[in-house]
Order: sequence, then C-alpha cells, then structure tokens
Amino acid sequence: MFVLQPLEAFVTSKIYPDAASALKGLTRDGMTVMAGGFGLCGIPENLIVALRDSGAKDLTVIGNNVGCDEHGMWLVLANNQIKKVLASYVGENKILESRYMKGEIEVEFNPQGTLAERIRAGGAGIPAFYTRTGYGTKVAEGKETRQFNGEWYVMETGLTADVALVKAWKGDAAGNLIYRKTARNFNPMIATAGKVTIAEVEELVPVGALPPDQIHTPGIFVKRIIQGKDYVKHIERRTTRPRGSK
Repeated sequence: MFVLQPLEAFVTSKIYPDAASALKGLTRDGMTVMAGGFGLCGIPENLIVALRDSGAKDLTVIGNNVGCDEHGMWLVLANNQIKKVLASYVGENKILESRYMKGEIEVEFNPQGTLAERIRAGGAGIPAFYTRTGYGTKVAEGKETRQFNGEWYVMETGLTADVALVKAWKGDAAGNLIYRKTARNFNPMIATAGKVTIAEVEELVPVGALPPDQIHTPGIFVKRIIQGKDYVKHIERRTTRPRGSK
C-alpha cells in the first residue's frame, strides 16, 4: 500500500544550529569568499562574524563593498584576514583606504553593473562576456577589447567563490530563499556563484510554506542555512534636517 509522505521526508535538512557550525570545515587560508549586501543592507551579519572568528587569512573577498567602520566585512578586514578585495564601492571604510594607499592590500575596482554581471555570469557558468562599460579607461587596461557593430567592448571574466555568504528574509529547510526589498541586491547573484553557498535568514519556515512564485533563490543553490539573530538596523550615514524646514 502506498503511503503519502510529507514533503519534509524527502528533503535532506540543510539547517545548521549557528553560523560557526555552518562554516565549519569550509574555511581555509587563501580562499575566495563572496558576501551579499549593499552597504549594510542585506549583509550576512552572523556569517561574517563567524568568518572573522574562524581565523582564516589571506582571503580574497568579492562583494559590492567591504562594510563600513565597525560593521559588516569591515570586521574581517580589521582582523587582518583579507589580502585582496574585488568591489565597486570602498567608501565609508577608513581601514581599507589606509591599507590600500600603503600597498598593504590589493583592490580590484569594478563598475557596479560590471561586478554584478561578472558574478551572475560566474554563477551561470559563463566564463566571460563583453561590455561597453569602461572602454577607453583604466578599467580596460590589460583586458581584451573587441568591436561589435561599430562599438568597442571590453571583455570581463565571470566570478566564482569557494564560499558564498548571503542574507535572506525567509528561507526553508530545502534552502529556498526570499529576499525583502532592497536586501535583494547582490544576494541573488552571489547565491549562485559559490561552490558552497550558505544563507542566513531572518525567518526559517517549514518546507512548502514559501509561495513557489515568490522564491528568488531556488534551494538547489544553497547547501547550508541558519536562522540569524541579533539583527540591528545600522545607518551608514544619517542625513537629517531641522523640524519644520522644507
């Protein structure tokens, strides 16, 4: 007799009790790490702290930015664990500025759209692509260029990482993820580009609880998932005006 089993019975749980255990066995010196987020929005806070505490050094870090003073990937940078950064924005980070100017850390600057597409391409198995962005500037120095339909383009390579760290609003035991508003920034692309992708979520729900049409990252891309904690909405730069002013 056939007995209908609940969906959970066919899912190998990817849930880990905390960030440290989710990173266990994956961190090593010289590895490449991608981390989602834009500024301090949608960053995998708990996983970044665990990465710092792992002590892994000589890291190559890929992401839109490297956090800002006291927050985000800044914690790993301040702990002298990063040797190279691939990013599009490095403001709000005095340590990175100082070390870069002293030649203590390598920074590869990318136009923001180019960085996003390099990550997306890497996750899709595309080794390289051409873009008009950066042609005729320092961005194109040392890179292959080619003409299409009368316009010049720069070849950019896809990016992948040993470990990808992402932050989502909701996730289930199968690793399906939903991002909320602006936190849906670099996270969806980065989730596809890691050999091992780890997600931390604000709310961990049962398998089947997420509406299929609303899932942004299918669980096939996510190997490990944790319930995040102690979230604080930090403001990078507060801009205010006197009450009553227009």
